[in-house]
Amino acid sequence: MDIHCDETDDDHSRFVEVMAAETIRLGMGGRVTASHTTAMHSYNAAYAYRLINNLKRARMHIITNPLDNSVLQGRFDAYPIRRGHTRVKELLAAGVNVCVGHDSVMDPWYPLGYGDPLQAAFVLAHYGQMSGHSELRTLIDMITFNPASALGLEGYGLLPGCRADLCAFAAPTAMDAIRLVSPRKLVLRAGKVVARTEPARTTVFWDGREEPVDFLKPSKVL
Repeated sequence: MDIHCDETDDDHSRFVEVMAAETIRLGMGGRVTASHTTAMHSYNAAYAYRLINNLKRARMHIITNPLDNSVLQGRFDAYPIRRGHTRVKELLAAGVNVCVGHDSVMDPWYPLGYGDPLQAAFVLAHYGQMSGHSELRTLIDMITFNPASALGLEGYGLLPGCRADLCAFAAPTAMDAIRLVSPRKLVLRAGKVVARTEPARTTVFWDGREEPVDFLKPSKVL
């Protein structure tokens, strides 16, 4: 079950707390997801602490949608303007499964998307101040393993016997994939190729020469 919940700046909105209580009461732990939950940004620290621990107790999943929420929340604010997204770092620290979603792709609420979870992760790196080395790695988990857990997918991953669903990024590291919002060179579903992209090539011309540029840091020669 996935419910878009508390998508508001109202610090009195309490629907996700009701979801947690009902999830516990009905014994649905691990099968319930709350999306957006942006009101959590405006809660006082004491209430947010209690709520996050109840979400952990309910084994609920949380999906943040940084693209939509970055343009929709805080619109009633004068300065300072709230960021208005859910408490990603606190939820992760408490052991809650947090995923990055996209929500609207191209509509009046968000007209600038192109259906790429990596684009959403890139925005959250800034919007959620998740620019540390381990946090960038976490962002990759938040568009791969964490959503798979929320969906209850079996056989997900890069181990023998898994379904061979994968995306091969045109980047050498997770940080570079996020930094460049890299295209997928290859996409497999159940071991079959379903998409292939030829990455763009850039050549610069200067001082009478031309050189290819890949926007990657030069590797050290040992």
